[in-house]
Amino acid sequence: MHDAPIIKLGGFNLDLSAVLMLFVSGAIVFLLCVIATRRLSVENPGKLQNFMEWVVEFVQGIIGSTMDMKKGKPYVSLGLTLILFILVSNLLGLPMGIITEAHQPETIFGHIIEATRTLGHGDHAEILWWKSPTADVSVTAGLALVVFILMNFLGLKNNRKHYLKHYVEPFPILLPLNIIENLAKPIALAIRLYANIFAGEVLITVILKLGFAGIPFMAAWQGFSIFVGALQAYIFTILTMVYIGQMTIHEEGESH
Repeated sequence: MHDAPIIKLGGFNLDLSAVLMLFVSGAIVFLLCVIATRRLSVENPGKLQNFMEWVVEFVQGIIGSTMDMKKGKPYVSLGLTLILFILVSNLLGLPMGIITEAHQPETIFGHIIEATRTLGHGDHAEILWWKSPTADVSVTAGLALVVFILMNFLGLKNNRKHYLKHYVEPFPILLPLNIIENLAKPIALAIRLYANIFAGEVLITVILKLGFAGIPFMAAWQGFSIFVGALQAYIFTILTMVYIGQMTIHEEGESH
């Protein structure tokens, strides 16, 4: 396994590769949206415009399957951002990896890279700079935490009475279990996304060590990884909408 370029900053361990790749993912999604909407045309839309329109319709379908579209319309932008950002993040580590070797303690921004701190004569460390950011549990945990805060905030804001009431349904004695269930949602979101992407990149590393013999396996796994990356982006987005729907929407006679 390769080491991450971690430095200690303000008492925290900061993974520079995760920060770098988050910026790369955000920049790619931003540029994709800007280019797709720069020359909008009703009569002669371009291929990228058609693709983005399909993505928007797909997200609307996701939201429509979890709640009434009239109530779900405000969340289209959220769903679109999530699915594009996570999809790009999941796929960034597939085409390449950038690895540097360190043979002595190295610093960046005046801070020593932790993996190189104890290097002595004849030792070396392989530092991985380019990877899928979602292969880092801190990134997926951050995404899940945002969803957790948002869904509970919206529940309190838009559906306070029934949001609070659902913690003691169907019986007040189930209050602790309902609280645990709520707390488990972001954990499940984070671990599911991280585990699938991280496992895929570990397997790519193993296949690369096979040399030329691993070429057919690599081609097959790359194709499968694209499917897995797209599937995980879809799952994260639809579960987010399900959770928001459960917290914010109440219809007479039932709670969603």
